[in-house]
Amino acid sequence: MKPGIKKTLLLLAMALGAINAHAKEWKDIRIGYEGAYPPFSSMQPDGQPVGFDIDMIHALCAQMHANCTLVQLSWDGLIPALQAEKIDAIVASVAITAERKQKVAFTEKYYNTPRRLVVAKNSPIKDATPAELKGKRVGVQRGTLGDKYATAYWVPNGVQLVRYATQDEVFLDLRSGRIDAALQDATAAYSGFLTKPEGANYQFVGGPIVGTTPEQKTLLGEGYGIPVRKSDDDLRLQLNQAIDAIRANGVYQSIEKKYFNFDIY
Repeated sequence: MKPGIKKTLLLLAMALGAINAHAKEWKDIRIGYEGAYPPFSSMQPDGQPVGFDIDMIHALCAQMHANCTLVQLSWDGLIPALQAEKIDAIVASVAITAERKQKVAFTEKYYNTPRRLVVAKNSPIKDATPAELKGKRVGVQRGTLGDKYATAYWVPNGVQLVRYATQDEVFLDLRSGRIDAALQDATAAYSGFLTKPEGANYQFVGGPIVGTTPEQKTLLGEGYGIPVRKSDDDLRLQLNQAIDAIRANGVYQSIEKKYFNFDIY
């Protein structure tokens, strides 16, 4: 080998070694979750969290050989806690949107479902449109994409939006008749309410809300990912690798089948 080529390869190896030396290998990770969004996360009577998101946390941490501490937080406190360095990542069905990308960095998606409207089976509401919902009270969980979409496109057309801290509270008021309809993620509504005894007298109306204009599609996001701080790109990359790995080795599909009879990816 010529001396010049040998020197170049040596310098390249040294440069790569320097890059790897600066990449942090995350072995202790604090992960925020909500605990009030079944079937993705909810609390058992003994205080233990369960759900799709919780199983995803355990699977990803096992794949990364990391020691993970789970931290329960209110939905609207998750991103502030991440920015304040109280947690390192969020696994709580956080949609990847342009607005949120200004604050945090996202992994690739780990699932993706649209929003849908739920009403009582005897409701006069037959479609999920502003015209059909004008003057009606529609419940949403505060700060979610359902909230943002309805605020932007329904409220200006006469729809009354009622915001709640948790999705459970939305369904509770729907059952009590305090609201006329509920707008939320379709999977959460199906598996967390419509297939339960308390949801037997309720149904979807209208089609999936996926957006018809570029602005609406941008607002509704690119699926659900895991937010981390923008400064922690090494953690984001490790989580991406773990997501790819559990989808390739079948662990993801095993978790999915526990909660859904359809593909949510």
